[in-house]
Order: sequence, then C-alpha cells, then structure tokens
Amino acid sequence: MSLSIASQAPPTNTDPAKPKPTPFSPRLGAGLIGVLLAVLVAGFNEHVTEIDLPDLGGALGIGYDNGTWLTAIYEACNVSAMAFAPWCAATFSLRRFTITVTGLLALLAAFAPFMPDLDCLYILRAVQGLAGGSLPPMLMSVALRYLPPKIKIYGLGAYALSATCGPNLATPLAALCFETFGWQSVFWEPIPLCLASMALVFYGIPQDPLRLERFRQFNWSGLLLGFPAISMIVIALMQGDRLDWFQSSLIWDLTVCGIAFFALFLVNEWSHPLPFFKIQMLRNRNLSFSLIALAMVLVLAVANVDLPSRYLAELQSYRPWQTAPLMLALAIPQLVALPLVAALCNFRQVDCRWVMALGLLLMAGSVYAGTFVTSDWYRGNFYWLQAMQVLGQPMAVIPILMIATLTLAPTDGPFVSGMFNMVKGFANAIAAGILSFLFTWREHLHSNILLDHYGASRFLLSDLTRNDMQLASTVHQQATVMAIADSNWIMIGIALGLLVLLTLIPSRVYPPSAPAAAKLKTASSIPSTSLSSPSLAR
Repeated sequence: MSLSIASQAPPTNTDPAKPKPTPFSPRLGAGLIGVLLAVLVAGFNEHVTEIDLPDLGGALGIGYDNGTWLTAIYEACNVSAMAFAPWCAATFSLRRFTITVTGLLALLAAFAPFMPDLDCLYILRAVQGLAGGSLPPMLMSVALRYLPPKIKIYGLGAYALSATCGPNLATPLAALCFETFGWQSVFWEPIPLCLASMALVFYGIPQDPLRLERFRQFNWSGLLLGFPAISMIVIALMQGDRLDWFQSSLIWDLTVCGIAFFALFLVNEWSHPLPFFKIQMLRNRNLSFSLIALAMVLVLAVANVDLPSRYLAELQSYRPWQTAPLMLALAIPQLVALPLVAALCNFRQVDCRWVMALGLLLMAGSVYAGTFVTSDWYRGNFYWLQAMQVLGQPMAVIPILMIATLTLAPTDGPFVSGMFNMVKGFANAIAAGILSFLFTWREHLHSNILLDHYGASRFLLSDLTRNDMQLASTVHQQATVMAIADSNWIMIGIALGLLVLLTLIPSRVYPPSAPAAAKLKTASSIPSTSLSSPSLAR
C-alpha cells in the first residue's frame, strides 16, 4: 500500500499544490511563533469570555439564559470555521489568510463592549467565532509544511500546547482582566497579542501566490451542508443541559437535523473533486484511531479543568482569581514538559504508543485520585492531582499527532488539519455536554437519596427549624461532592477504553528524524497492530 490513501488517486488539478520546500531559518521560526501566538489568542478569546460570563452579564445586564447563547453561538461558528479554513488558506495563501482573520479577531474585540443591544453582540460573537476558529488549522498546516524532519515533532508539540496548556491559562487571564482592568478588558484582551502575531506572521511566513482558480470547483454543496450541520450539533451539545436535553423540542430538532445534514455532508465529500475533507483517508487506521483518541483525550483534559473549578466555585465559593493558581500549576510546567516529551518521542528506539499508554495511565490516575474528593477539600488538595496531568496530557497528545500525521504525504496536510481541528472543536462541545449531563444527573440523584434519608429520620431531630434551614445547603454540598466523584469514575472508564483501542488499532510510526524512516513500511502495510507484536519489537 502506498504512503497514504490520498496518494492512490490519480493526480488532478483539483488537489492542493505541492508546496515548495522552504529552508528553515530564524525568520521562518519567528513566523511559526506568530501563528502559535494567534492560535493561543483565539483560545483565550473563547475561554476567557466564557469564564467571566457571570460578571459580564452583571455589567451588561444580560441574564443567565441569554448569556449562554453568547457562548453557544461563538462555539458553533468556531468549530464550523475549523472545517473550512484550510481550503481558504490554500486558496488565498496561508500568510494572507492568517493575518486577515487575526486582524478581524482584534477589530471585533475592540468594538465588542460598545454593541447597542444583545442581538448585535450575538452577531459580533458569531463572526468573531469564525475568525477564531480559522486559526488553529493554520498551526498544524505550518508545522507539517515548513518544519524540517529533525524538529517536526516539536512543531506537533507546539500544536499540543494549544490543546493542553492554552485552555488552562484562560482562567488566570480571565481573573487578571476582570479583577484588574475592568469588564471591558475581557473583550479587549486579544488585541495586543493579535497585533504581535500579525507582525510575526507578516515577517516570517513566506507568501504563496493566490489560487483563485480553485473557486471554479468550489464545494458549495459541502459548505451549505456542513456549516449548518456542525453548528446545529454544537449548539445542541452546549444548550442541552440547560434545556433538559430531549425534553426540549429545540434540542430534538437541532440534533436530528444536524446529524442528517452531517451525513449528507460526508456523502458529498466522498465524491466531490475538491472536498474540504478527503473521507477516503479514513481507511488509514492510524488516522481514524487518532481522531477518536484526540476527542477522548480532550474530553479528559476538559474534565480535569472543569471538575476542580466547579468544586471550588460551588463548595468553597472561589472566584476565578482564587482558582487561577491551580490552573497555572498545570499550565506553566507544561511549557517544559511538552518539549521534553517531544524530545523523547523523537528517538527512533522509543515507540510513541508506549508513551501514550503511560500518559493515559497518568491521566487515569489523576481522575482516580479525584474520586476520593470530600467536602473538606480545598485548592491545595488538587495540586498533586494536577502534577500527574502535567506529564500525562503531553504524553497522550503528542503521540496521537505523530500516529496521525507521520504516515501521510505532505499534500494531505490541509485535509488532515481540517479534520483534526474540527474533531478538536467538537471534543470541547462534547466534553461540555457530557460533563453538564453527568453532573446534573448525578447531583439530582444523590440529592433525592439524601432527602429520602432525611425524611425517614427527621423525627429523631430535636430542632427541626434549625435543621430545615441547614438542610438545603448540606444536601447540595454532599450531592455536589458525590456527583464530582461519579464524573471522575466515568472519566476513568474513558481513559481505560482508549487504552484498549491503543492496543488493537494503531501501528507503530517512527519519528521523521529517524535515519531509515523513509525506508520503513507505512502504518497500513504493517501486518500486526498489537503493541506486543513481535514484528514491532524489532
């Protein structure tokens, strides 16, 4: 079997042009830093606003229900843009497109506090979501295209930085903006970093020619099917818990229509001469596994942030600035852990699947420790849990990226980037939906059980008035603790399930810096995929 599924097809003028090799230099390195900075800023803009939403609602007079739509609309457009941005970058050039959407993100941030009404703010956040979602695919495209083999793994580590370290920095940044500079700075925080990113990208990234002829075969059917499909599914996930899931006709309609449209979108992509996704590439077992694994690992990563933050906010009444040190304890060490894991995986003797397995065990160990949570825990109790995540998350994410990308041809980069980033965006929405559902379900269940026990023993209490006043607080506290513990058990199941898939599906890949890497068989041609296979031990 050839190097990739995509390369089996006869070459046509609809395939992305093979990029010309560009020698790596400090100038190009500056451009790569600029793209990384833009991706981090896009993530900050998403999470900071969400974290500070209760305070923003008070400042702008926005109720809770209306405020949740600000997050849902932004997320829907954000994920949708990830699917189609690689096509735009290939058409208008990566440098031109990155600078344009980064500038648009900053411009809209400047006007956000001055919107005359809520509808205008919804529209602004939707367009800003499109701009922010267009940036993450650029980072993977740049890493795959420009980095030489010896440091390509470090480029994948930079992409992992945007998926693991970046979201954890959002809480400290949200606290800094609102508590120090006022509510307007929650919207304005992207502006300085966007300007720096644009300058670096303009200086460092080579300028490709326009390829406007691609519009002759533009995939209009894919856009008209895919964009609403992705948006509807994301909104259903983000709003499901608030509207009681399928008790709401809106959630039913969004889910059914979204799935139907997405199925038609996939059928269209299979046969279109210039698709956004090359569905045939999913025949590559490594790529298919990596997409599944990325979604599951990111669900675990989101749970690692959401559950401690929820506990501290609901039981200890922590504000973001009080939770910030916990998030910094996870984010800052990853700046060291990520390049160390990348360096480890860059050795030919190291099987990245074993690195991933160890990372998953560390993440599972962290959430297992979280099942022992009690109402007496405070911020300090979570630090040792986060210590396992510091190594676990990079050790899980970097091998996933290696397994996915190192068996594919360079011309497959735009297709892989689009699929990977759409799955990454979907994973955030899926994690939000799953965690909200689990927490609400288990909290209500435990509340009912505790109230039943109270009802059976209330005649033994001597001061009914005093106990009735304390009852609501006590029941909520204990039910919250047990719901968080139950959610952690579910996360353990996800981690262990992914470990099972890891032993069955992916084949070994070698780092591109390996001397004989070019002579090795591709993943799809290796007869055995087991970690314990004798053929892989050689």
